[in-house]
Amino acid sequence: MNDDTIRLVTIGRILRRRWRLLAVLTVVGALVGYGASVLLFPPRYTASASVLLPGQWEERELLTQVDIATSSSVADRAAATLGWQGVSGADLRDRVSAKAADGNIIKISGTADTPERAQQLSDRMAQQFVSYAARIAGGSTDSDAASGTEALRKQVAETNRRITDLANAADPGQTVESVQTRTELEKLRTSLQEAMNKLDQVDPAATKVNMVVMGPAARPTGEAPPTRMQLIVAGALLFFLVAVIGHLTASRMNRRLRTEPEIAAALGSALLGTVDVPGERPAHRPEDRGPRARIRRLLGVDIRWDLPTPQTSGDEASRQIRYRRVCARLRDQLPAPRRLLVVVPDGDEIARRAAGQLVAEAESDPSPSSSSRGYPMLRVAGVSVSQPMVPDRDNESGVLIVLSAGSWTAGDLAGIAEACADAEHEIVGIVLAGTVRVSSTRSAGHPWDAAVPALAIGDATGGSR
Repeated sequence: MNDDTIRLVTIGRILRRRWRLLAVLTVVGALVGYGASVLLFPPRYTASASVLLPGQWEERELLTQVDIATSSSVADRAAATLGWQGVSGADLRDRVSAKAADGNIIKISGTADTPERAQQLSDRMAQQFVSYAARIAGGSTDSDAASGTEALRKQVAETNRRITDLANAADPGQTVESVQTRTELEKLRTSLQEAMNKLDQVDPAATKVNMVVMGPAARPTGEAPPTRMQLIVAGALLFFLVAVIGHLTASRMNRRLRTEPEIAAALGSALLGTVDVPGERPAHRPEDRGPRARIRRLLGVDIRWDLPTPQTSGDEASRQIRYRRVCARLRDQLPAPRRLLVVVPDGDEIARRAAGQLVAEAESDPSPSSSSRGYPMLRVAGVSVSQPMVPDRDNESGVLIVLSAGSWTAGDLAGIAEACADAEHEIVGIVLAGTVRVSSTRSAGHPWDAAVPALAIGDATGGSR
């Protein structure tokens, strides 16, 4: 696993080198969001009606009224008055909501597939809520209690008439007994009147809630969230983020070796040096001409994004010095005859080009006639990483492995090292190749990059292909 810290430069590299793929995935995400808005989340509109509750109300009482506003009884009554085909009270309960606002106001919201239906739904729910709350608070829901109260009033009125008759029948004189009788009768009349007044105050009809619908609901002009545009943007953003996170996850899980010590340890040899290869887009091979290869090239996924940005190279002379130094180190540590097999992993285009330039530099030895100072003779052989097979030893003094960093895992390199040992080749050194950006101005030296001959890379049996 790659433990490199994910930095903004990594994100920028993904955006720069995978922008085509990210653009395509973003468009696909937008289309998925659009499809979801049509199939799963059709357009919805929400309208709200306000109901005023006069008087003093406690918070728990307001919450009770909110529950009543969205109850099944109110929803059933609203469904009956609306008369929508195939829509029952249970269906309306899923489309309505209520909440208590400041100032003893309950807002009832209704959601429907059209603005007109949303307005009708919220208005009918508000009207039925007021009607139902009035029935609960009023006496019309308890006819027995109402009839009993009315009978009590009649009895009290009859009692008052009897009291009047008794007061008139009493001795009209001014005796103590008559005055006391009339006084007691008046007290009785007063007590009955006070009792009736208290009864009127606690009468359910007197405590009837006088709720008011504060006008019709306003017709909605926009869709209720999630809107179609929100779903389209959310789908595009989701696919974009998933693509970026997928690239970062793949980079973190990447087991390809990047550092020189790791590569040297996997191959069991020392690093002789690093060489630079001018960066260029790889040529299309015959096997890369199918429809899948064209799609990969169109999306830009045929080039790895996780490789660092190539550094700017000074000139051809500075690059040539690196190749000369590698050849000099080989000359100094190898006995005569100095013949080496240059092993290049198949598919490593950078290493193949570097190996070709090493061969060209070895052939341009300034003192080829000197057996003590001449550069080694190099023969290039391509090795399959999946099934590594190195040509048998002929008259070579060992194997020089040329590869690029960040392209192969420890298992791949261990397989190449085992193939070399199986062919009785000793790995005399490793050369790492990296790409560089070539400046527009070239040095006056000979264009040796262009003079590199086409290589005949040997196959597993030591032949050429």
